[in-house]
Amino acid sequence: MKLDKSDFSEWYNTITKEAELCDLRYGIKGFVVFMPWAVMTMNRMYTLMEKEVEDKGHVPALFPALIPEHYLMKESDHVEGFVPEVFWVTKAGVNELEEKYAMRPTSETAMYSMYALWVHGLKDLPLKIYQRCQVWRHETKATKPFIRSREFYWIEAHNCFATRKDALKQVREDMEMTEEVIHKQYCIPFLFFKRPQWDKFAGAENTYAADTLMPDGRALQLPSTHMLGQNFSKAFDIKYKDENGEDQYVWQTCYGPAISRIYAALIATHGDDKGLVLPFDLAPVQIVMVPIYRDETKATVLKECKKLGKKLSKLYTVKLDDSDNTPGFKFNQWEMKGVPLRIELGPRDIEEGTVMLVRRDTGEKLKVKPADLKKKIKEAAKAIRANLKQNADKWFADKLSFTENIDDLGNKIDMHGFVRVPFCSDKVEAKACADIIKEKYHANVRGALFGSTDKPHGKCIACEKDATIYLYVARQY
Repeated sequence: MKLDKSDFSEWYNTITKEAELCDLRYGIKGFVVFMPWAVMTMNRMYTLMEKEVEDKGHVPALFPALIPEHYLMKESDHVEGFVPEVFWVTKAGVNELEEKYAMRPTSETAMYSMYALWVHGLKDLPLKIYQRCQVWRHETKATKPFIRSREFYWIEAHNCFATRKDALKQVREDMEMTEEVIHKQYCIPFLFFKRPQWDKFAGAENTYAADTLMPDGRALQLPSTHMLGQNFSKAFDIKYKDENGEDQYVWQTCYGPAISRIYAALIATHGDDKGLVLPFDLAPVQIVMVPIYRDETKATVLKECKKLGKKLSKLYTVKLDDSDNTPGFKFNQWEMKGVPLRIELGPRDIEEGTVMLVRRDTGEKLKVKPADLKKKIKEAAKAIRANLKQNADKWFADKLSFTENIDDLGNKIDMHGFVRVPFCSDKVEAKACADIIKEKYHANVRGALFGSTDKPHGKCIACEKDATIYLYVARQY
């Protein structure tokens, strides 16, 4: 099958079908069946992210998926932001419910109703809890699977602190976790933005988010972290007694790595014209063994493959493809699925006392003695991650641009992806300038690069008032 990643939409649709990642034929629009090959990788992604979250002091819990309407209505900005997307449960069997329940669009209101019962004094802080769960939002754009749908899978961490300083420290820690896992281990590059005030999370003081780019130049949000301040603690009455015995409202943050959406970025960032390319640690099958034989050598070759596979299976996930398909068919099939390493073994290899080790990312072939195989696999696994990260970072760096001219902005977006522009402000009143860009180029202001100290000069690209900040613009999913 011929693939062409330059036609990203067709490429992505073909990959998700041919690699058996999902099935779109479920009977509700925007709801997708995630198939085993995808879920096995997502489980590995969860494992790495949850380890990092727990290493930073969070503990797991599970909260109900249904949220009473009166919980949801407690924080006014949150209500305004999320109610239009909520799925409501109004009946139990044939009986109308006295109060309708929201299917969890996010868990602030579910969790904070309990936090108010759990937090009493300084001894209860910090409170750092996360859950792995799914959420439901009636998105108007139910586009490509994994990228955007009406049911998605994520981790959400919700935290309470005694001081604003501690809460802001958590926001930075969330960014560090994102870098450690998503960039260094998933090998997906991104920029961390402080969202403009008109595009922050409903109920937050500030929102910070990691955005990557897909091959078509559109931005995709990965984790976001929110400085909630005391907005929710006041709405839900989450207080502690300080050293003087006086009640104080806690300071809160939340963090949400959407694993199913990040999986879309994994597909798009590393895949090529042969199919998926997966980091070694994330692959459902890390090594596929392809025996090469004729009828008279089949028994001998399969015996050696099984013997070798048994040894390797103690360390890695190994698949022996002993189907009746031709070697060429098997090569193509497992390349489509992104298996990082392939071992080929035939009669000549047995005679020579070697096996052929093939890397999926580069196609490099290496003759290896069985005694050296574990060492070479370990080296290859490390090299694959380094290569994927290097290639992704290089591609991503070429997608950053700058302009001060609104007439040039469209070309810059088309050629690159992220374009830095001078802007009058990132406050709510500057939304009118963002709307000018959106109307003219169907692009969105993503925010200011977190940590940047560059001083803007010149005029706002939209209204021509003096610029006070640099913001980044991109089309988005």
